[in-house]
Amino acid sequence: MGAVIEVNELTKRYGGKTAVDHLSFTVRPGQVTGFLGPNGAGKSTTLRMILGLDAPTTGAATVGGVPFHRHPRGLRHVGALLDAGQVHGGRSAAAHLSALARSNGIPRRRVGEVLQEVGLAEAANRRIGGFSLGMKQRLGIASALLGDPPVLMFDEPINGMDPEGVLWVRRLFRRLAAEGRTVFLSSHLMSEMENTADQLVVIGRGRLIAAEPLRDFAARGTRRSVVVGTPQAAELAAVLTAAGASVEPEGSAGAERLAVTGLPAGRIGALAHENGIRLDELTTRTASLEAAFMELTADSTEYVAGQPR
Repeated sequence: MGAVIEVNELTKRYGGKTAVDHLSFTVRPGQVTGFLGPNGAGKSTTLRMILGLDAPTTGAATVGGVPFHRHPRGLRHVGALLDAGQVHGGRSAAAHLSALARSNGIPRRRVGEVLQEVGLAEAANRRIGGFSLGMKQRLGIASALLGDPPVLMFDEPINGMDPEGVLWVRRLFRRLAAEGRTVFLSSHLMSEMENTADQLVVIGRGRLIAAEPLRDFAARGTRRSVVVGTPQAAELAAVLTAAGASVEPEGSAGAERLAVTGLPAGRIGALAHENGIRLDELTTRTASLEAAFMELTADSTEYVAGQPR
């Protein structure tokens, strides 16, 4: 059912600033592809160019083999949520969706169907201006689903969602992918990517860093840590630091747990034994998406502690 999104040498410059730099990747149907990058990496600009909202300086992006603007009645081909706030606050949810349906040749019955699907049926006739951010996100998702399209694109879709809404969105995206659709999802929340995405496209400063299965990307992080629990935390920290490890407190202030990098668990245990230090816990952390992302995008982060690099 889905169609492939192809991005080929896509570049976007604004004056002297390059927002997207010769970017190439493919998003395939039947899976959720996550789109990751530090703030300012060029994710939103890339999504806008795929949808024809911004013209690339060079390169091209296609959906199903052709630029999106060549698809007649676009909502039947690609459903997208880029900014939940870009709606007329004086309209009702039903009126907003009805206008989209008419302009795209979509049957009127779909308005009620998608409002029901996103949990807004009872708010159908309320003005959008009174909606919470989470409700606006649900309305944006309803707009994306309206044409029953084979391709769906979402930019930070769970902002403002409560825990129930986050769980609902996660299940929705996985179901859409299981139906054979192409689902492309941008988010800065690593936990949601870990629970939702199958594949990742990771960019930094507009350039491609990785395009691979999520599990493979998470495993690329080299900074594996060991969590150590001991009633002699200060003494053990001194011993491990002298042996070349990096040691940080783990958890809340005063907790007798340490996060250790630079030494394997076996060596930490041996050093503790040699120095008569009791260990209550010695756990090696498994590969983490967040740790791999922080490590592999460190040189591509535009802002650090509020200061531009």
